[in-house]
Amino acid sequence: MKVTLITGASSGIGEAFARRLAAEKHNLVLVARSEKALHELCDELMLKHKIFAHYVVLDLAEPDPDLRLLEEVKKHDLEVDWLINNAGFGSVGDFAKLEIDRELQMIELNISALVTITHAFLQGMRERKRGTIINVSSAAGFQPIPFMATYAATKAFVSSFSEAIAEENKPYGIQILALCPGSTKTNFFAASNIDRPIQVKGQQTVKDVVETGMRAVASGRTKVVSGVVNKIGAMMGKFTPNFISRRLMAKVLRSRFQK
Repeated sequence: MKVTLITGASSGIGEAFARRLAAEKHNLVLVARSEKALHELCDELMLKHKIFAHYVVLDLAEPDPDLRLLEEVKKHDLEVDWLINNAGFGSVGDFAKLEIDRELQMIELNISALVTITHAFLQGMRERKRGTIINVSSAAGFQPIPFMATYAATKAFVSSFSEAIAEENKPYGIQILALCPGSTKTNFFAASNIDRPIQVKGQQTVKDVVETGMRAVASGRTKVVSGVVNKIGAMMGKFTPNFISRRLMAKVLRSRFQK
């Protein structure tokens, strides 16, 4: 049975992708840490859309998440046709004062887990000569951001990695997209243990982000920024020298995070 596997599926953008794709009759494998939220979402989507929905309770920052997911899909005779790597979290603050274990955990989840899971399911997609992978990156990855140093760097990696392997896998009929949202109405700050969230005007909804991603897949894009304001910001970040953009961001954020 063909399925779409979504990480970080219990809330936010991951949940929105699950709802959108269930409505389009995708069978689902939903992955997150919250068993209650996953169970309720699977039950709701199966009942409403008459699809198959299975969940896996898993902390992807733990060792070898790819092996656990491969084992799970093989056990149920499932074929991952779409993969949406959405799980991730961020941090905000003066890097020297942040908990280093938490920063390393972020790198493990935002980068290592995404890379290993992508690698694991690419093998089958290549054999079948079809597949779709959406890696949720961020508009924050377009430039270095003081006081969000590790998070922005992880998302720069995700975008670069996704674009590179998208080109590698074109001959195999596999589409890979780096989806780059900006500020979105989710529980991102709460999930990231950020007690002083950065308030941004013009936030998008998760439905907006998913719609952008789906349109980009339909048009064969390899990278897309969600939202007009975010696109303008990304474009400015692309053409503005880093020494200017980082100084501007530092000027805005230093009074909040560095006394």
